[in-house]
Amino acid sequence: MATNQEKNKQLLIKLLERPGNGSCVDCGAADPEWASYTLGVFVCQSCSGLHRNISQISKVKSVLLDPWSDAEVEFMASNGNDAAKAKYEQKVPVFYYRPTHTDCQLLREQWIRARYERKEFVCVERQEPYSAGYREGFLWKRGRDNGQFLSRKCILSERDGALKYFNKHDAREPKALMKIHTLNASFQPGKIGQPHGLQVTYLKDNSTRNIFVYHKDGKEMVDWFNAIRAARFHYLQVAFPGAHHADLVPKLTRNYIKEGYMEKTGPKHTEGFKKRWFTMDDRRLMYFKDPLDAYARGEVFIGSKENSYTVLPGLPPSTQGYHWQFGITIVTPDRKFLFTCETEEEQQDWMAAFQGLVNRPMLPQEYAVEAHFKHKP
Repeated sequence: MATNQEKNKQLLIKLLERPGNGSCVDCGAADPEWASYTLGVFVCQSCSGLHRNISQISKVKSVLLDPWSDAEVEFMASNGNDAAKAKYEQKVPVFYYRPTHTDCQLLREQWIRARYERKEFVCVERQEPYSAGYREGFLWKRGRDNGQFLSRKCILSERDGALKYFNKHDAREPKALMKIHTLNASFQPGKIGQPHGLQVTYLKDNSTRNIFVYHKDGKEMVDWFNAIRAARFHYLQVAFPGAHHADLVPKLTRNYIKEGYMEKTGPKHTEGFKKRWFTMDDRRLMYFKDPLDAYARGEVFIGSKENSYTVLPGLPPSTQGYHWQFGITIVTPDRKFLFTCETEEEQQDWMAAFQGLVNRPMLPQEYAVEAHFKHKP
């Protein structure tokens, strides 16, 4: 005869089959095996660890391995993931970034805290830090030449259409003015070496400029990120009147398609191959001497097959001067670009990234970007 514990375990497994409970309530990962028995939600193992940081609100157990009381199982049955979303996500702004299981820990933890601890999406006034259209504060910014992080005053103003930073706290003129319409932000804790590290990019004379910032307070950094998304959203609403929110949201910020080291050679294909850090930012393939360089050494536009762009494995037979064995040739209307990867797996990953772009038809605005590349010195 089944014990009470076994019955409870079977009831919990049945609850996981209910609509909404089959994926983590916080990040959407499939088949959650943990639960918060004080919030009544099912979560993945990774998010269960983040719930332990708010133990005054959320207490977690393994669905399969921990003992469950009848009252706890009844509470889970009367709540569940869909009910929690209806309660805690009533007023999530359309621009607010909802992390997935592939996002960094900072984004996922602050999403959890924003909902259950701060109740930001029940009380709209708590969204002021990223919804006001203006944000001012100090961030640690990496120096372009010496790599030191120094405190810099930053102002994001929707009215001015720009994010600015100042080298001196009392300076009247900003050191840099980043127009909202070319702005992007992406969390890069590993690359920057800071758990709250954010990479901000913008276009300056049609070349990408990188700025690396962080703040010791995780909430502060995620608020900056969502303030940038809000500013971008309001800019795009004006730029594309009548566009559906669903079409604008993917354009607010973007993560890079792929990053990593490859070797490359020059346009004559006679120079030795040099190791460079590559970043695939949509159709812009940029290469840097160091991952934290402010400016790319060069940029390559990757168009579509309809416009005579192709990606081939390997290198032309006459190629010399490379160390890594796994080659890639990108053919553009103007020239061939030759790259090598350290491993076959890296080669396959880069090929898949390039092929995805080549297979995607170009949008009208992408033709304008391509034209700028053709006129670059």
